[in-house]
Amino acid sequence: MIKYDTYKDSGINWLGDIPQHWENYRLDWIGKIVRGNTGLKKDELLDNGEYVALQYGKTYKVDEVNNSFNFYVNNDFYKESQIVNFGDTILISTSETIEDLGHSCLYNRVDLGLLGGEQILLKPNSKLLNEKYLYYYSKFFCKELKKYAKGLKVYRYNTNDLKNISIAIPLLKEQKTIANYLDRKTKAIDQKINLLTQKTTKYKELRKAIINQTITKGLDKNVKLKDSGIEWIGEIPKHWEVMRLKSLGRIETSSVNKKIEEDEYIVKLVNYTDIYGNPNKEIWNSDLFMKVSAKPLQIISKSLIKGDVLFTPSSETIEDIGVSSVIMENLNNTLYSYHTLRLRFTKKVQLNFKKYLFNNDFVQGYLSKNATGTTRKILGLRAFNNLPIVMPNCIKEQTAIANYLDEKTGKIDAIVSNIATQINTLKELRKTLINDVVTGKIKVI
Repeated sequence: MIKYDTYKDSGINWLGDIPQHWENYRLDWIGKIVRGNTGLKKDELLDNGEYVALQYGKTYKVDEVNNSFNFYVNNDFYKESQIVNFGDTILISTSETIEDLGHSCLYNRVDLGLLGGEQILLKPNSKLLNEKYLYYYSKFFCKELKKYAKGLKVYRYNTNDLKNISIAIPLLKEQKTIANYLDRKTKAIDQKINLLTQKTTKYKELRKAIINQTITKGLDKNVKLKDSGIEWIGEIPKHWEVMRLKSLGRIETSSVNKKIEEDEYIVKLVNYTDIYGNPNKEIWNSDLFMKVSAKPLQIISKSLIKGDVLFTPSSETIEDIGVSSVIMENLNNTLYSYHTLRLRFTKKVQLNFKKYLFNNDFVQGYLSKNATGTTRKILGLRAFNNLPIVMPNCIKEQTAIANYLDEKTGKIDAIVSNIATQINTLKELRKTLINDVVTGKIKVI
């Protein structure tokens, strides 16, 4: 790692020392700062149009708006102040998590874009600032923007906060050299990340295929089959039963809200995210559950015991609806929330088998088809009650299937976890490289 010959104090606490010949500039001295104030709605986007629609929901996670970005609007939405040109940097100014606040992406297209709301545009002065260098620098100074975050559930900063940001930069020629260097280095890192991500996708597809095959065909490859009578499932073992979910038990809603009321009992609450974001599909006792209040009748009727299954009956996307998790032990003083459903079994079903019985492509396919709604997909109790289920009645066979799937999925999950660690290491390497180079900690030759 090569350093510059001499350094000086930048005068900026969060930046520290900088190369001797670099100079400090406030962001608004070396570029134009534009606030997005046009809300571009989903139903207003076109497949073709005069301007690339830079909607918040589309730029929120990407690092570059390139030619694969196929969302447009027409002249009806035109505002000269909102025009985005090649080389401009787009900053996310609103986020539900403090970590994602200030995320930036580069506008890497020759046609014009139109900035949507909840974003801020940086237009560099081409006489002082290389556009790609500014983009890379934004990856560093976004951490300083987090200090200006306002809000509780939603965080945001404004254009005046950006005017408080100062950066230290060399002359244009050196900026371009730095940007070209980072292009090469980040491209190599991104290629490794992409290869690992593709591996992850393949392992996840293999995991799903193993579950789908086993949960409808069992473990005996020589077993006699019969037509299940369900088109999307096909043949199943001859001794297996076909039934509706309502034959397994009673599915119920909840009226427990995420509130604290006076004169009510404080309890823990299993929430939507505890089910939806649960990779193992298992729920155990935890002190991390949300604390809410409930009436005595709710505490009795909306409790959770070992073997219950919780479902998510709504989702923003049709593919994610109907996710479930199994209650693995009696949950002490814990209820389920109003936007989840509880299946309490009357028919005996092996505990671990339940994880796979509902979390497979056949169940997800049925629930997706029966979801209603536009902006948010919703499933009613009737759809759940009529969900077709195929399974062996023998608990011993259910246990064997669950043990087999636990072993197979466990091995795949371990591999995926290892790959995720490698990806995170590469992402941190990329981040550190950008930070060190754009701030002069490392000299580029």
